[in-house]
Amino acid sequence: MTSWVALCSQDELQRNGLYVLELPSTSIVVFWAEGEIYAVENICTHDGGELAGGPVDGTTVVCPRHGARFDLRTGAVLAPPAYGPLRTYPAQIREGQVEIQLGDTPR
Repeated sequence: MTSWVALCSQDELQRNGLYVLELPSTSIVVFWAEGEIYAVENICTHDGGELAGGPVDGTTVVCPRHGARFDLRTGAVLAPPAYGPLRTYPAQIREGQVEIQLGDTPR
């Protein structure tokens, strides 16, 4: 079963550039990049470091610990030392609120 979760206002996300949602089982980071929103797992697949502190270049996030690069649109690894893709989550803006869809099926 899936559900949409409201996180913050669109204005807040645009102003801050990101929003982190801490869940009991994982951490998710939502980025505002290139005028779009992208929600990905906030854990680098290389060594488990947080991605939220890393620079964003276009639709690429760089892990601040060891420089692995990920595509925010697909979660794909673009540069080592990461070895596996990030889990991504559907994201939308509805009535000025940023929402992500949580559920069993990764995007």
